[in-house]
Amino acid sequence: MHVPQARLDGARLSLNWGYLQAIARGQSAIDLRGMALRDGEDARRFASEYGFDLDDPLHRSWIRRVHREALDFIRSQLLDSASCDLIPSEIANPVDEVDLLVHASRYSKSRSTRRLWSCAVLKVMHALFYIDNNIKLRHFDAIRQQVFESFEQVVLRDGEAAFLSDGEICLPLLHYEKKSNKSRHSILLKLLQKPSYVAEDIHDHLGVRMVFETRTECLLALRVLQRAQLLSAINIESHRVRNNLIDLDVAREVFAHHRQQMEQSQGYPLELLKRMDAQLIERSEAAERQDNPHSSSGYRSVQLTVRRMIHLPDAGLSMDADWVDREGGADRRRHGEMSFYFNYEIQMMDRQSYQASTSGPASHGAYKQRQIATARKRVLGAELEYWVARQVQASPSDSGT
Repeated sequence: MHVPQARLDGARLSLNWGYLQAIARGQSAIDLRGMALRDGEDARRFASEYGFDLDDPLHRSWIRRVHREALDFIRSQLLDSASCDLIPSEIANPVDEVDLLVHASRYSKSRSTRRLWSCAVLKVMHALFYIDNNIKLRHFDAIRQQVFESFEQVVLRDGEAAFLSDGEICLPLLHYEKKSNKSRHSILLKLLQKPSYVAEDIHDHLGVRMVFETRTECLLALRVLQRAQLLSAINIESHRVRNNLIDLDVAREVFAHHRQQMEQSQGYPLELLKRMDAQLIERSEAAERQDNPHSSSGYRSVQLTVRRMIHLPDAGLSMDADWVDREGGADRRRHGEMSFYFNYEIQMMDRQSYQASTSGPASHGAYKQRQIATARKRVLGAELEYWVARQVQASPSDSGT
């Protein structure tokens, strides 16, 4: 038996400071400029620790599929028609996709463009593997049903008209929208432009948007949802609250001044609510909390991220026996049930804010373009973006001149 002995002599003590800094300081993988693999053996070991068995045909097929999808995404979303054919053939059609790991490494003798393109493709592949392995997305239909069923109790219908009610007050909705799952490319785009890359969950896979005539009704809607227990201080992700629609300090004063009028009004006091809104807007300071860099400053809403416990009775997952004994989860283990928290979003707007969100800088289309610009910069990097621009400039024009 070989007995190890402490030693340093004989080793080539070079350190990849940039890569070690990314590990020790928690730098996002998408901002790396290269891998730190020395050869094919390192690449295969990396793939194994990542979770792939390269001798398994199913794993190989999975890698090839994700590689093709990453190329399609880069060409369709991050490049234009003049540059989509610039990806080198050895990156687009490799003999072995694992070779991209070596090409992306600064240890290799890869020329700069091959390394940069390999890095870009691998960044997108990494995000796609995250999506493929997100267990919540696999059970999305069951999650959606459990989230939305609660709203069916408070959103009432009368033909085409919709109302939000807790049984005591009833607010007319101008627009009620249930946001279902984002498309795969939408999820991918959002992951690629986030500072934390795949580490941060996307919180708006599911959600509801409620549009009322006035901001004051948005305030009353919070009361309805709170009374119905869909909202509480316990189930809100407090660090994700976004409110640049209602200045609560001013709203409190305006509400107190008009409360008796509202309570004594006959029918629905829409004109009173509009007058209250005018006072609210006139006296409010800009209640800005604009943490999303891609949202326009003109986009105004109340956005709340809510935690909902989800139960999957037939998830097919077993619990660790020791954990069950210690924590008392025998019932869930016996029935094969899996439970976890899922975040969804509630968004409220008044008519004016909603109309502003459908066009101009506050529109969803403009928001998406800002996301794409950020994702392009982070996936390609400044060096590859510059190279692509130079290639496009140097190419012959469509007229052949």
